Amino acid sequence: MTRTLTGRPTHPSGVASPHLDSITMTADAALLDRLPKTDDADSVFEAFEAWVSETGLRLYPAQEEALIEIVSGANLILSTPTGTGKSLVAVGAHFAAMAAGRRSYYTAPIKALVSEKFFTLVDTFGAANVGMLTGDSAVNADAPIICCTAEILANQALRRGPDTDVDVVVMDEFHFYGDQDRGWAWQVPLLELTRAQFVLMSATLGDTTVIATDLSRRTGRPTASVTGVERPVPLQYYYETTPAHETIDDLLATDRAPVYIVHFSQAAALERAQALTSAKVATRVQRDAIAELIGEFRFTTAFGKTLSRLIRLGIGVHHAGMLPKYRRLVETLAQRGMLRVICGTDTLGVGINVPIRTVLLTALTKYDGQRMRQLSAREFHQIAGRAGRAGFDTAGTVVAQAPEHETENARLVAKAGDDPKKLKRIVRKKAPDGFVSWGEPSFRRLIDAEPEPLRSHMQITAAMLINVIGRGGDVFGNVRALVFENHEPAARQYALARRALGIYRTLRASGIVKQDGDAITLTVDLQPDFALNQPLSPFALAAFELIEPTSPGFALDIISVLESTLDDPRAILSQQEFIARGEAVAAMKADGIEYDERMELLEQVSYPRPLDELLGAAYEMYAAEQPWVRDFALSPKSVVRDMYERAMSFGEYVAFYRLARSEGVVLRYLSDAYRTARQTIPPELRDETLTDLIEWLGELVRQVDSSLLDEWNELAHPDAVQHHALETAVVPPAPQRLTTNVRAFRVLVRNELFRRVQAAAREDVESLGELDAEAGFGAERWGEALDAYFAEYDAIGTGADARASSLLQLEEGGRSWHVRQVFDDPAGDHDWAITADVDLDASDEAGFAVIRVTAVGPA
Repeated sequence: MTRTLTGRPTHPSGVASPHLDSITMTADAALLDRLPKTDDADSVFEAFEAWVSETGLRLYPAQEEALIEIVSGANLILSTPTGTGKSLVAVGAHFAAMAAGRRSYYTAPIKALVSEKFFTLVDTFGAANVGMLTGDSAVNADAPIICCTAEILANQALRRGPDTDVDVVVMDEFHFYGDQDRGWAWQVPLLELTRAQFVLMSATLGDTTVIATDLSRRTGRPTASVTGVERPVPLQYYYETTPAHETIDDLLATDRAPVYIVHFSQAAALERAQALTSAKVATRVQRDAIAELIGEFRFTTAFGKTLSRLIRLGIGVHHAGMLPKYRRLVETLAQRGMLRVICGTDTLGVGINVPIRTVLLTALTKYDGQRMRQLSAREFHQIAGRAGRAGFDTAGTVVAQAPEHETENARLVAKAGDDPKKLKRIVRKKAPDGFVSWGEPSFRRLIDAEPEPLRSHMQITAAMLINVIGRGGDVFGNVRALVFENHEPAARQYALARRALGIYRTLRASGIVKQDGDAITLTVDLQPDFALNQPLSPFALAAFELIEPTSPGFALDIISVLESTLDDPRAILSQQEFIARGEAVAAMKADGIEYDERMELLEQVSYPRPLDELLGAAYEMYAAEQPWVRDFALSPKSVVRDMYERAMSFGEYVAFYRLARSEGVVLRYLSDAYRTARQTIPPELRDETLTDLIEWLGELVRQVDSSLLDEWNELAHPDAVQHHALETAVVPPAPQRLTTNVRAFRVLVRNELFRRVQAAAREDVESLGELDAEAGFGAERWGEALDAYFAEYDAIGTGADARASSLLQLEEGGRSWHVRQVFDDPAGDHDWAITADVDLDASDEAGFAVIRVTAVGPA
């Protein structure tokens, strides 16, 4: 049984209500004080409505309808536009569950959104009543309200089936059900949690009749659909053929700011922002106010310097490649109305609360990883729905900017005027090669189009099958239900059945699963977070045993094993490959290799893959016994190791590989590597060098942007949650002094000295002079010292032996250390060294180890 309700979210007074999606609790309006002593539906609804009234707001009719269905026990599909208060309905669902003594889950597609919702619900319901589960940690895991990603809940549902300890499931951004790679995680709970009540929410669901009917059949509950709701802030649509800068000038002049200019590449977003610096985006008063707010903000990277200049002009940039602290700064300033223009990508649409009045689309096509194509109706409405702020705007504006060739042709026609001869002589500009056609008809079609129906993308993997088998009971029946009672068409279900059978045979052959008659059981115990956090960590633990502890490169080889289990940072690896191929071409040209042979050899050049053969063979052996690991690809790579071996700082590494637009990707990878190292590498393997390396990695991340580690540490220590407050400060707290973490600082000192060793080995006296000229040790003195060294020896080693701790002699004490880095000469005499002083106070101020070379010569 399904029911469809419609509602118009008009305030009873006829005026748009304040924004109900961003509602937060205050101490004088505690929601828990309103919990009724009965789970009577009317009492629960009236209590929640009274609380909303205390906050100075009133429920939209659509919200009333949705909440009435929830408190009456029905499933709910809430498909209403952005700004219609879906978040408040979710709070009502958690409130109703608590009133009935039931446990509720909130799921979202990304960890950042889960974390944000977690802290919001803590403010609303109190820290004791809200928990969070991630692949990294668990906070208050027995709480009545749990926040997690869809994958977390899906794996719990596979492991425990209908007995999973969850009564109400609120699934936010439910349109991810149609995601080709991750959609299974939104479908599995619908299939397995048959006794739960579901609240499925998104602004762009399309026709959900099939899902609603199936959900009612499985749960035995009616499923209500609240949709067809008009926006509280209507949208006005325009198609512009004027040049983009003129369009933007007009939007600013006609009071339609803040404007979010949507691009479909990070490079295009930054280029647009820089092009706007010549326009008068903000007034002098506005610019002065911004400058005062961000005066103490630490713009520590090359991109940060660019962003600082743009923000001071009232121009923001927002995309996934930025450091978290920079994105948060742009979001905070936008929320305060300080930025009149934000140039970004379409990724802003996933749960980020940035109030904007106008959305300007620079194109209606995007590259989806395989091909260039037009936007789907769902993608268009997700982006366009960000326009218009409830409680602030009477209307939102959505503008599509015509393609450049159409804009140019319109200019030529306007210039010709009504003169038929001039019009006839116009040579119209053609679309560029490979252009996927779009124009005003495409725009109008998207405006009127309903989001496409959600398509099922069910998967069967070894990890899923192991979870189902681990549940026990009627394993065959449970697997059969998962394969044949999902939302896929029959042909696809048979394909999934064949895959499940193949996986099962592999699991039996490996001895992980045994069958005795009809009884199918696991022969191994599953860890609680199986297939959730770094699924290849068990392989890494086994592979660590292959590394010889006495080898000079032991610590870095352990890091390479670890890196092979992490997700690939594509932006970094592609740049590593680009530079490696450039260096290879130069070397081949120098060797006189002909062009055709060079091109053939070039295909074999890729980014660095340490231990590739060793790990590949170990993976095959491990997979023979644990075949489920084949769900997860092993990927040897070198990012942490590469940075350490090059003795580079974060900024130097980003500059070397030209990753300024992707520095957030670099930081997230380094942060993941640090957390995984902390969680995975056993204490007994951590010798001095490896311990120092891990500490260096953590401090490097912390000094660049501590927010990722701070959040993880906060969640790993639940007591800290009691004192958490949502960050509203424009300027985040500065990281701890660089020299506080002595182990990490020692590594920074070693790296500073070793980069000099590497430059000396190349006889690059110019670079050495740049490093040490201020200390009085310029290129000339370095040249003289190296001439004397190379008169005795042919080379300076830079390999693992050259990094041995025995070649670095540190005298620590007070705020000035003395250090000697011994050269690894071919004869093994070790009688030449760099001698230097380390200024700890200057290092704290600079944010890197300040080294002053005093001598280079015989030790």
